[in-house]
Amino acid sequence: MAQSEFSLDHEISWFVLPSYWAKIIVGLISCMCFANSYDGDFVFDDSEAIINNKDLRTETPLGDLWHHDFWGGKLSSNTSHKSYRPLTVLTFRINYLFAGGFHPVGFHVINIILHCAISVLMVDVFSILLGGLQYSSKGRRLNLAPKASLLATSLFAVHPVHTECVAGVVGRADLLCALFFLLSFLGYCKEGNHFSILWVLASVLLGAIAMLCKEQGITVLGLNAVFDALVINKLNILELIQKVLHKGKSLENVGLFKKGLLFRITLLLSGGATMLCMRWRIMGTGPPAFTEVDNPASFADSLFVRAINYNYYYSLNAWLLLCPWWLCFDWSMGCIPLIKSVSDWRIIALAALWFCLIGLICQALCSQDSHKRRILTLGLGFLIIPFLPASNLFFRVGFVVAERVIYLPSIGYCMLLTYGFSLLSKQAKKKKMLAAAVLGILFINVLRCVIRSNQWRSEEQLFRSALSVCPLNAKVHYNVGKNLADKGNQTAAIKYYREAVRLNPKYVHAMNNLGNILKERNELQEAEGLLSLAVQIQPDFAAAWMNLGIVQNSLRRFEEAEQSYWTAIKHRKKYPDCYYNLGRLYADLNRHIDALNAWRNATVLKPEHSLAWNNMIILLDNTGNLAQAEAVGREALELIPNDHSLMFSLANVLGKSQKYKESEALFLKAIKANPNAASYHGNLAVLYHRWGNLDLAKKHYEVSLKLDPAAPGTKENYSLLKRKLEQLQKKGDV
Repeated sequence: MAQSEFSLDHEISWFVLPSYWAKIIVGLISCMCFANSYDGDFVFDDSEAIINNKDLRTETPLGDLWHHDFWGGKLSSNTSHKSYRPLTVLTFRINYLFAGGFHPVGFHVINIILHCAISVLMVDVFSILLGGLQYSSKGRRLNLAPKASLLATSLFAVHPVHTECVAGVVGRADLLCALFFLLSFLGYCKEGNHFSILWVLASVLLGAIAMLCKEQGITVLGLNAVFDALVINKLNILELIQKVLHKGKSLENVGLFKKGLLFRITLLLSGGATMLCMRWRIMGTGPPAFTEVDNPASFADSLFVRAINYNYYYSLNAWLLLCPWWLCFDWSMGCIPLIKSVSDWRIIALAALWFCLIGLICQALCSQDSHKRRILTLGLGFLIIPFLPASNLFFRVGFVVAERVIYLPSIGYCMLLTYGFSLLSKQAKKKKMLAAAVLGILFINVLRCVIRSNQWRSEEQLFRSALSVCPLNAKVHYNVGKNLADKGNQTAAIKYYREAVRLNPKYVHAMNNLGNILKERNELQEAEGLLSLAVQIQPDFAAAWMNLGIVQNSLRRFEEAEQSYWTAIKHRKKYPDCYYNLGRLYADLNRHIDALNAWRNATVLKPEHSLAWNNMIILLDNTGNLAQAEAVGREALELIPNDHSLMFSLANVLGKSQKYKESEALFLKAIKANPNAASYHGNLAVLYHRWGNLDLAKKHYEVSLKLDPAAPGTKENYSLLKRKLEQLQKKGDV
């Protein structure tokens, strides 16, 4: 066996480096590929998984992480995606604590470090996969394929398809899963030197940790079993099948009891079954519920259509590994139209995939060269087994194609590519030219990684980069529109939202956002039509019901608006913004008690809801309930001590209550926080005017008029003050 391993490296025209130098170089190259993403923003799914995830905040008990999904929702909820990754969320929480808030640099740096660490580990992993598991007389593992392992690791470290995992903070789930996946595999390899149940159990434990980072981690147990059979026990799969089918052959004769193989496989199976049972119990309400737009093929009525499209998705994943040029943050919502007929030319892609796979499988089973059988089988194992959870074979997944899920399968691809390169080198006369070509591929991949990770630094670049890759994807247009709207460019945002609705006429979120913009532009009729259609398509869409209520309120259809608000609250019990808008409706109708109750509900659900507090203070002030207004204002400022609008409202109340000194202090504090608010200076001037501090009143009237020459009431008050000052001056002259 040692001779054949030597021949693999012998045929490859590549660099020979000591193991530690190989690891240093790989670490540096992998860091170089993605280093420019270190100061990127939180983008795409990062908002939900990190910024809006309450599990990262210190006020959330640590124990809640074990009962919540990846996005911070309860696993028992019917709306949960059931992605159970508590250890990944824990690392986010640690990042948050050390950074002192949501500062993305620390999050990105950890991702880059994780990819570098994984790439360094891959030197050892590939040396085992390509060179076999052999030991010196002193018990040290021998690296029998240093050239091949360095080449395969380099291909892995600089593969552009990894950009989503490294540059997107949410990709940490895949990185942590891969890290513990590889540690589990390497731990199992330790067992290959001297049989020890401890190493098997350690491998199972590391596999469980990998699964708690991302569900894909459990597949390492299957790979460990394949490795045990092929490398530790040197089984010939084809020969094994033939012997089992041959009458009179016992399991012992075919080698299943050899070196304790059956016992170790039983341990792996038991560990895997235990993990799956615990995982199912934690999920609570069964598998997640996805929508048709997430994975249209899985909703097809025809088994043929489902099978054809699943296989086409596999071919697309294979193409991304082979040619990672067209990369996209999202492949759903019409990006890949369904294949509904065998006349569709895309059938060629899945035919090509299966032609290659069947050819490789036949070679892996039937080759007389044990070394070739082992490399091809392990390569296919690493390519296929970690991909199984994303294959739709066992359960429906919530995506069509996702670059992050091929982080681990790319190990198998790099292994097969390296073996193919060794075969080409064997036949090639100009080996240096072939090596130069591989170096060129590596260089191009590094450049692609740098370009792609730069696109992941901001949502604008990320979303726009997808327009050319998936122009039929409604979600791409929606996200471009949302990004433009957030930056205040409503006109451009409308264009992209309309295109998103055109591409997917049932895209309720695009309708809701477009309706919101049209509402702000006072195009109320079209806004109402879009929002009405959104709630008709999705009757439990609480945000659309609330926005519809706002539009109906603007159209002075108050009864319909009230009904829409209550429908929104029915579908989302804890909806402070909806209570706030309901309070505004009641205030317009002079239903003051109902308005105060609605705003109070908003502040109970969201104590930092400044607008609700402010409206309560202003309404109580306007209705002459100064004592109650003062009490509410003080309560609000205790909860939100730095809110200048609350200081301003309470200062007005205190001024009317003739508590001039305290009112003055609050006005000055509000002005310090927001010095360009004309009303703040104007009302402080009124306070000084009442108080008899006429010079200060004059000063702040003038500042207010300078900031806003048309400030209501300020001109009149200033004129009154000037007349009074003139009268006082005349009296003084007399």
